[in-house]
Amino acid sequence: MTTILIFVISIAAGMLGAMTGQGGGVLLVPFLTLIMRVDVKTAIAASIVSVIATSSGSASAYVRDRLSNVKIGMYLEMFTIIGALVGAAITLRSGGHFIYMIFGLVLLASFVALWFKPDMGETANLKQDRLSAFLELHGEYYDQATGKTVAYKGTRAAFGGTLMFGAGLIAGMLGIGAGALKVLIHDLVMELPPKVSTTTSNFIIGVTALAGTSAYLAAGLIKPSIAVPVIVGVTIGSRFGTRVLVRLTNAAVRKFFMVVLFILGSEMVLRGLGVL
Repeated sequence: MTTILIFVISIAAGMLGAMTGQGGGVLLVPFLTLIMRVDVKTAIAASIVSVIATSSGSASAYVRDRLSNVKIGMYLEMFTIIGALVGAAITLRSGGHFIYMIFGLVLLASFVALWFKPDMGETANLKQDRLSAFLELHGEYYDQATGKTVAYKGTRAAFGGTLMFGAGLIAGMLGIGAGALKVLIHDLVMELPPKVSTTTSNFIIGVTALAGTSAYLAAGLIKPSIAVPVIVGVTIGSRFGTRVLVRLTNAAVRKFFMVVLFILGSEMVLRGLGVL
């Protein structure tokens, strides 16, 4: 029965992770610790393994559909990998409530930033700084919702890379893809279209999680009895999530992401206060 429950919640987590670019781990740590009474570090270890599965399942479809920008993703991965290794090391040596509180406040601050950012609709940034142009951080994709090809250019590559280290740090600490922050950096800092932000986040998440997983695996915290149903569940869920995303407009993706951001941020703050 325990395995079935883990499997079912993992499917839901996979769908949510694929649609918002956060990875399936956002729901797994609260579920495993609050309902199943799993040790928090063991839950984080299982969650970060699931993030790899979620990213692999959804990222492959996004790359095939040319929604993910592989060049931008590979550039930013350099920063997130280092951050994930540092974050995992911090978790293995420390405890919990303060980290959850800080993370929750960061997510709520992100929600406020998105709330006050003007809705850009279907438009895309076409300006670049010198470094972004040198790295060729640009692309185009076919939008099924509008029937148009959207061209765009990423900008502020240096600032985006620095912030991605922080996103990787949080991913490694909490075992949740930190896609909330990755999408936010893509959107607000690098000015990528919402669909490109979400899909490129999925591409980056898996590599970031793999780096963090190595630390938890070395510490003996990855339990097959938990990890196996989680991996299968999130992989199935992520496939459904990708099919839903490509049929939504950029505005719908953005609004859905903000709702998830607010709920997740509130949950983490309550957890940090010891209410949950």
